[in-house]
Amino acid sequence: MKLFNTIDSRILKQKLHSSKEERITLSFYKYVKLKNPQLFRDHLYEVLINLNVYGRIYVAHEGINAQISVPAKLYEAFKSSLNEIVFMRGLRLNTAIQDDGRSFFKLKIKVRNKILADGLNDKTFDVTNIGKHLSALDFNTLAEDKDTIIIDMRNHYESEVGHFKGAFCPDADTFRDALKIVEKKLDKGSEQHIIMYCTGGIRCEKASAYFKHMGYPNVYQLEGGIIKYARDVKHQGLENKFVGKNFVFDERMGERISDDIISCCHQCGKPCDSHTNCNNVACNLLFIQCDDCAQAYDGCCSAECKEVTLLPPEEQKRLRKGKPKAKKMFSKGRIQQQILT
Repeated sequence: MKLFNTIDSRILKQKLHSSKEERITLSFYKYVKLKNPQLFRDHLYEVLINLNVYGRIYVAHEGINAQISVPAKLYEAFKSSLNEIVFMRGLRLNTAIQDDGRSFFKLKIKVRNKILADGLNDKTFDVTNIGKHLSALDFNTLAEDKDTIIIDMRNHYESEVGHFKGAFCPDADTFRDALKIVEKKLDKGSEQHIIMYCTGGIRCEKASAYFKHMGYPNVYQLEGGIIKYARDVKHQGLENKFVGKNFVFDERMGERISDDIISCCHQCGKPCDSHTNCNNVACNLLFIQCDDCAQAYDGCCSAECKEVTLLPPEEQKRLRKGKPKAKKMFSKGRIQQQILT
């Protein structure tokens, strides 16, 4: 059995979009010491591929971080399979708020140095000494305290389309950068209440432990992140203090939490919060684009990229040859945003 996908991604995407199978999108993470991440990775792949699970999973000596989709009819079998792994029993599964079943189209499990690229030296502090978890109700209550600061531990392209009211949102491209910016923001020795939040909780697990180590005594984190919060406030009839969309790292690119549109198209400035990747494969820029601009630019970030997509496929391939692939999070878009505002 091959422990990786060998089918062309375009074929898998077409298959997913034509399928009527009901799927459940979810995420989970666990900080746990793994002696042999590669062995665990291979075992997990065999288990999940047999359950027709799609998604992206990172495994490291420090644990596991997963965003996946599971066939609804196999969901209970999936949970049973996880429970057969001792350290994953009773794991919290964050299910998606808005789900069309098309979040992922293949299974990818990678072994990495860390499940979260944070740039921290874990040997210098106790990573298990995390901030106190807050329920949705406790979050809302503490958020009203004048001595509270709410910190968004996500990247700028996430908070741009949605964030909690009054939150400090770092202008950061990565979690590593966000940690540095937040450290400069906080007053040394401050006893104010520091509430941290992210998409599903994993970034706050590490960030809250780090800032407690840095000497901040009153550090809290939103349990289950934005995903659990949105579900809980709805079920419990609480005030929703989150405005806009929750950015997600899959084909959906976002889940609507409130009707507010707090961002704008990076090309024309109209209210818009729909992320997309530039259709020019060589560019693949992540940016916000409205329907009118998507039509005018054929889904590209610029007229130059549109011209490239009109070239024959072989010519496009020739232009890309030898050029390193870069992961670009709308750097062009941020410049355009500054011009528009």
